[in-house]
Amino acid sequence: MSRQIPARFFPGVTVVRLYLHQENRVVYMQLEDYLVGVVGAEMPAEFPLDALKAQAVAARTYVLKRVNVNATGVENTLHTGADVCDDHRHGQAWLSREELKKRWGAVRYYKYYYKIKKAVDETRGQVLTYQGELIEPSYHSSCGGRTEDAADVWKFQAPYLKSVPCPYDADPNPVQTASFSFEQVDQALGTSLSAVPVSGREKAAVDIQLVEKTGTGRPKVLLIGNRQFSAVAVRDQLGLRSTSFTWDIEGDTVTFTTTGNGHGAGLCQYGAKGMADHGYDYRVILGHYYSGAEIIDTQKRK
Repeated sequence: MSRQIPARFFPGVTVVRLYLHQENRVVYMQLEDYLVGVVGAEMPAEFPLDALKAQAVAARTYVLKRVNVNATGVENTLHTGADVCDDHRHGQAWLSREELKKRWGAVRYYKYYYKIKKAVDETRGQVLTYQGELIEPSYHSSCGGRTEDAADVWKFQAPYLKSVPCPYDADPNPVQTASFSFEQVDQALGTSLSAVPVSGREKAAVDIQLVEKTGTGRPKVLLIGNRQFSAVAVRDQLGLRSTSFTWDIEGDTVTFTTTGNGHGAGLCQYGAKGMADHGYDYRVILGHYYSGAEIIDTQKRK
């Protein structure tokens, strides 16, 4: 349930400074226009309206949290003069109208653009807070049935980013496989699996061992050869879809089987789709994935 924002919170941000990483420049744009580009980039436009609304509120919270941090004098260390970047590796993806038209095609462009604009407009000013502060509104594509605790992903505690069941995850292709030669693993992780003589391949020198699990049963720490890695690092360096993975070694090849897509913490986008398909509105969706967080309307001050 939404409520009015406390008077001590400053809601006046209407312009966002966006760094375009491919053009190496900063542009200024209206907050709500920026959000249309984020939602269009981050979530499939064919998703139900309430899923898109949930995404819009999370995206608005994300950018306003960055703007507020910068306003305290702590400048963006990656991109001087910008609040956010359009590179998904550094935060939220963003696409221009021209890029969205290429993605959707000219026939579907207007239908999808105005559907997303409706999601942004009908949640205008709404953000997520916890105990009066903007939250870190993490989101991902698909969790595979249960979200992850942020403490097991990024080593920071967030009461609103605890693991929750996700029975409505609607990802049509949750399980994927990816195979790598020992040499490819070595190049990505800096290990030396391929340097071990064939006669020693059955030994621990080329083994991948589970050192620690997360509370949900995902790998947390792995021993690869004689080096330890976090599952997040393995996912990032090898380009795996998820940190929810198993593996199998045959000869000189490691095959990973992943479930879900993304880091697993916070809003599950396919879970939001499933909930919306079952009649839940965006407020309920956000309340499920961000435990204890409140929706605050920044356009209404006491």
